[in-house]
Order: sequence, then C-alpha cells, then structure tokens
Amino acid sequence: LTGALHSRQRPENPVFYAREGFVMTVLSWIMISMIGALPFVLAGTIPSYVDAVFETVSGFTTTGASILSGDAIDRMYKSVEFWRCFTHWGGGMGILVFMIAILPRTDGYSMYLMKAESPGPTVGKFVPKVQDTAKILYLIYMGFTLTEIVLLKICGLPLFDAMTLTFSSVGTGGFSISSAGIMPYSIPAQMVIIAFMTICGTNFAVYYALTRRRFKEAIRCEEAKWYLIAMFGSAALIAWNVHGAGLVKSPFLAFHHALFTVSSIMTTTGFATLDFNTWPAFSKALLFVLTLIGACAGSTGGGFKYSRLIILLRRVRNELDFSIHPKCIKQVYMDGRRVESTTVKGVLTYLVIYTAIFLLSFLLISLDGKDFETNMSAIAATINNVGPGLGLVGPAGNFGSYSDFSKLVMTFDMLAGRLEFIPVLVLLRRSTWRS
Repeated sequence: LTGALHSRQRPENPVFYAREGFVMTVLSWIMISMIGALPFVLAGTIPSYVDAVFETVSGFTTTGASILSGDAIDRMYKSVEFWRCFTHWGGGMGILVFMIAILPRTDGYSMYLMKAESPGPTVGKFVPKVQDTAKILYLIYMGFTLTEIVLLKICGLPLFDAMTLTFSSVGTGGFSISSAGIMPYSIPAQMVIIAFMTICGTNFAVYYALTRRRFKEAIRCEEAKWYLIAMFGSAALIAWNVHGAGLVKSPFLAFHHALFTVSSIMTTTGFATLDFNTWPAFSKALLFVLTLIGACAGSTGGGFKYSRLIILLRRVRNELDFSIHPKCIKQVYMDGRRVESTTVKGVLTYLVIYTAIFLLSFLLISLDGKDFETNMSAIAATINNVGPGLGLVGPAGNFGSYSDFSKLVMTFDMLAGRLEFIPVLVLLRRSTWRS
C-alpha cells in the first residue's frame, strides 16, 4: 500500500543507475523482512519482534538459522509453518528478480536491480533482455519445484510435507516443519532432497545451456565440475572418518549421511539427518571449511562461491609465476575465456570485505560470553547463509540464547551475505545520499 501510494509521485530525477539499484534492493529486502515478521508475532509463535525479524531474514536470505526450540516448532500453526518455509522459496532466486520477471515494463533499470541481488562475481544475461532472463530463471526454478514435490509425494510424503520441504531445499534454506528435521523421512526421500539441493546449488546458466542443447557450454563450466568434485570427495572423506570412528556401522549409511550433510552444507541449505556436532574433529573441520566456500555463483546458495575461489587461486598462481619470471604476462582464464581484470579486482575486494565483516561480527557477538567454537561457527553460518553451525548452534541447537544485540549483528550478516556486501555497504555510505 505504501509503495502504491508512493508510486503516484513522479520523482524529480528519474535517472536510475547502479547506486539507485543498490539502494532500492537493500531497502526492499529490509521492508519485506520487517513486514514478513508480522505473521510470527501476530500468531504468537515468536512474541519478540527482534526474534521474528531474525527468523524472517533467515528465511528470505535462505539461511535457515532459527531462534526457535524444537517444542516451539512442533507447536507451530500449519499456516505459519507454510509461511516460514515459503520465505526460503521466495528469497531463493531473489525477490526483485521475481518482480522483474512479472512486471509489464521495467524502464531499463532491471539490470541494476538484478546486479544488486544476484549472487556471484558477474551477472550474465541468457538473452539480450534482462526481463526475459529473469523469466527463464523462474521457469527453471518452478520446474525444479514442481518436480521435487511430485517425487517426494511418490516417496510417500504428505502433500504439505512435500511442499514445505521442497520450498526449503529448492530455495537452499533449511527450515523444516518438525523438531526432528529430515531424520524421520525415508532414505529415498532424503536422496531426492540431496539431488535437488545439489541441483539448486549449481549455476542456473548450466541448465539454460542444457535446455538450448548447448551441451559443450554446459560441460565446459569449471565451477560446476569443481563443485561436484569437492562434494563427492568431501563426502567420501567424512564417510571414512565417521565409519572409522564407529559412529555409523554401515559403510552405505555412512556415505549416505555424509553426502547428505556435505551437500546440505555446500549448498548452504542446512538440513541434517544426523547431529554432526557429535562427529570427529576432522569431519567438523571439513564441514566448517565447506561452510566458508558455499555453492556456485548464479545459484540459490550462498557463501564465497566456487567461481570466486577458482579466480582467486588462479590469480595467486599467476602472482607466483610473476615472482619467478617478472617479465611474464599472464591472464586469469575460466571456462576457456579470459576473466576481466575488473572481475578479478572485484573478487579481491569481496575477500577483504568478507574477512573484515566476519572478524568484526565475531568480536561483537563474543561479548555474549559463548564459547569460541559456537561464536565462530555462528558467524560463518549466518554470513554464508548456511544456518546450523557447531556447538550451541549445531543441528540440535538454535540461536535463541544470544542477546538481541548479537541477533541484530547476525541479522545484518545474513542480509549482507545474501546481497554480497556491496549493496549494503553502499547504502551505509554518506556519499550515497548526496544528490
């Protein structure tokens, strides 16, 4: 209603550039989250508005970190459960990307909005018009959604369970409708969830290439290759570690639970079939590293992204070569194409900002007096939009014991991490508000 009334006023300066796109994106996410918190408060599920905003931002940013105890989740109204999981689906592909797809006209500013909201070091257009790209993204997204609902129904799940789990897994969020999470569901259902978490953690450009029968282009995607290698390699290592420690007797079940957990963490979904807090130190350390990296660019997942990691490592390799051969000139290549120097600089800038906000947030929430492991993993889980961490915020725990101040810090981290920092920092700069 406020937006409709405001839209009747013609702005004095109709020019719309990157600055306006960043500001509009961040303010839209803040407003939607503040309004989206109201169902939790009005239903009495979460009486504290700060807690409700935390839960809502966690939903829309597809983080899945919760302040609710298991009993509170089990007592929740069905309508609130549906809304809580649907926030993952709404935020997964991007709220404003959805608006770009359905609006009749966007006056040429859609690219700035999409750039501000889309994850990854670069924003690619499948087709010349950004609006058509947004429509293609959502058609693929809805196709995955409907397919998973049908497959989960075939696995014997009630329709409500199938829909809410699909919202959370396709959106790579992690909220569930039961305190037991994914544990009560059958192994076939869990395997379906593994598949769709993995699919939606991959760059959607790969699927567009496949629909256009550009098979060579899809196969050439280095990010997807390394993402899958890291997933199955990490799952094998954790299965070996967990089975060797005697925590899971069956080698098949050890690999199944390891693959589910690794795919859940890498895609930043946050589901769990077992409490990995009880796993050996090596397994927990590897999961923490995977938390920091995250999923692929152009997916519904969060984190640093594999594309950035590849660019960064190749930049480091070139610097090492340059130190030995000062006259050599080397470029960073990815998918057979040269990566622009501005993109490489952007990755380095992102790393500096990411590290600075991570460390500052860690120091701020440490004022609450929680242990080192809990605080470190809490920031890693929220800033990378993963959800569960280690210690008190593990799969069997929640974020409810933190103070309101710490919850606001982590709410900022979830939002900044989802929008990849730059739009949020632009909003906070004084020069942004000068005419």
